[in-house]
Amino acid sequence: MKQILQSLKTGFTEVAEVPCPALGHRQVLVRTSCTLVSAGTERMLVDFGKAGLIGKARQQPDKVRQVLDKIRTDGLVPTLETVLNKLDQPLPLGYCNVGNVLAIGANVSGFTVGDRVVSNGKHAEAVSVPVNLCAAVPDAVSDDEAAFTVLGAIALQGIRLVQPTLGEAVVVTGLGLIGLMTVQLLRAQGCRVLGLDYDPAKLRIAEGFGAETVDLSKGADPMVAAQAFSRGHGVDAVIITASTKSSEPVHQAALMSRKRGRIVLVGVTGLELSRADFYEKELSFQVSCSYGPGRYDPNYEEKGQDYPIGFVRWTEQRNFEAVLDMMASGRIDVKPLISHRFNLADAPKAYDIVSGSEPSLGILLDYSEKDVKSAETLMRRTVQLTAVVPTTAGKVALGVIGSGNYAGAVLIPAFNKAGARLVSVASNAGVSGLHVGRKFGFEKTTTDVADVLADPDINAVVIATRHDTHSGLVCRALQARKHVFVEKPLALTYEELTEIDTVRDAVSAETGRTPLVMVGFNRRFAPQIQKIKILLEGASGPKAFVMTVNAGSIPAEHWSQDRLVGGGRIIGEACHFIDLLRYLAGVPFASHDIRIMEANMGDTATITLTFVDGSIGTVHYFANGSKSFPKERLEVFSNGRILQLDNFRRLRGFGWPGFNKMNLWRQDKGQKACAAAFVVAVEKGGPAPIPFEELLEVSNLTIKIAEKA
Repeated sequence: MKQILQSLKTGFTEVAEVPCPALGHRQVLVRTSCTLVSAGTERMLVDFGKAGLIGKARQQPDKVRQVLDKIRTDGLVPTLETVLNKLDQPLPLGYCNVGNVLAIGANVSGFTVGDRVVSNGKHAEAVSVPVNLCAAVPDAVSDDEAAFTVLGAIALQGIRLVQPTLGEAVVVTGLGLIGLMTVQLLRAQGCRVLGLDYDPAKLRIAEGFGAETVDLSKGADPMVAAQAFSRGHGVDAVIITASTKSSEPVHQAALMSRKRGRIVLVGVTGLELSRADFYEKELSFQVSCSYGPGRYDPNYEEKGQDYPIGFVRWTEQRNFEAVLDMMASGRIDVKPLISHRFNLADAPKAYDIVSGSEPSLGILLDYSEKDVKSAETLMRRTVQLTAVVPTTAGKVALGVIGSGNYAGAVLIPAFNKAGARLVSVASNAGVSGLHVGRKFGFEKTTTDVADVLADPDINAVVIATRHDTHSGLVCRALQARKHVFVEKPLALTYEELTEIDTVRDAVSAETGRTPLVMVGFNRRFAPQIQKIKILLEGASGPKAFVMTVNAGSIPAEHWSQDRLVGGGRIIGEACHFIDLLRYLAGVPFASHDIRIMEANMGDTATITLTFVDGSIGTVHYFANGSKSFPKERLEVFSNGRILQLDNFRRLRGFGWPGFNKMNLWRQDKGQKACAAAFVVAVEKGGPAPIPFEELLEVSNLTIKIAEKA
């Protein structure tokens, strides 16, 4: 299928061939008929992409501070690579989609195949969208009209926050698409409306919708106009739908408001607020969040958990429905808002207009073609990228499941450098898989995991998906007779570990060959850790280890904090450091304990470990520190000697005969060596780089520790 992608590095817009997205739990697969280009949001993204590095930095000063902190802790080259990798990823554009339902995911109700729906889907021939972000289109509403639904919901949510009453005087600042829809909705609620803008054409449209207007391009004073419009009282409310870096719209809104007036920001403006503007009048100011309640709530959007209507009357979905009802009744007219129409293949021309090549308002993209694709063709989930290159006997032919940031920036380059044949890469939405597939020379990309597991050319699978999928994919890969490299953690529960062990044994018994299972505990393979291991082998007696991890905070709503999805941060990340101390001790664990800081969601903790030879270890995993401080420090105490490793860059020895320091010009946490060790083990049939029994031991202990957190 075709989809519009935009490069954040260059601003280049392309219509790419992408696999049809996977249909997830509580999702609806929609065949697109029409989409609307959001002039505000999408122009901002295109302009950002076309800006140089300095221009990008000026637009995101908060990101610049993060980059500077990373340079201080990790070094210039790794930081530059991280930034360029982020910018290299294509961005799927669009969020105003209309089409017909092709398929329905598990636990979806209220929709059937063939239904005409609106959603916040991308500019693509087919989109997979959460059920709570879809709404049925009434027969009286055309596809062209329905394409404006999402923008209408943004306007409606701003109005709901203002809470206007019949007869109130409301100012709308900025008469773009959302501003003009705001004017109509306010008029439908019996409000008097004053519209402010610099564009005479938009002002004329607003006047056609029943608003009074002020042409700011002619130097008209909006405060004087608002005072006259409100009959000398000050306006009851101001809704700002403009997009500007200036704080002037907020300042003007405060000056023209009456005492205890309300101001809602729907657009994007500067927010240098003056206390004096708000103090004497006791004004209220609120920023509206997109389409309404439910936005950015993973329980609502991803898991499909609706809010009870008796407690939350207007959610995102119900706002969509309200806008569609207004269209069906004729209370909203979007036909005057359509300025251009293009076929999907001509989308780059549409984005030239969005960038300012000529005046525009609502730009529609049409997905009808002379040769209409069959549903089967449209839903094809594998795209061939290059010619098939047969694998030399004994070599690794790799299938990668998951193509997120870490996979694309670290894992896949490491396996590519190790000489593996890159056969197939799978992703849910298709875009990230296409990107890394083209970047690293994969033969094909897919949104169908089964395609990877069933491919006879593939003899090894890399799993880099969300944590709750790891154990199931490991078992499926083993049953498909593939060697497995899985990113940490191996599993989230004891039952999952037992299942992996059972499946591995069963496959070994059936084939007479034990498939390799390896977890991405890369720190074991870091060059400085290897040096520490060698030094410790010459030191007798028990050792003491102190691992300090400045992990940084992650919001409670992030998927990694969900015990059922990410396992929490102890299982999800602290397992790395538990494994590292197990490796350096070289003997099994004897006991463990954990002390947590309750105020930090359980992800600020001290883990104590003892080993059967009398060695002890402590992992300080802290989420309450500063990002300007290095992330990781390891200290080893043994026989009157100390080793200190700072952030996998500087290793120093104190009192260590024959060893003083080992410094690297750039950070190396062992990812390349880890991938290479797996490739060599598969190709040569040698011992596992990490014994499977040790993986089970570390995983079991990590789960036990997390249970106490």
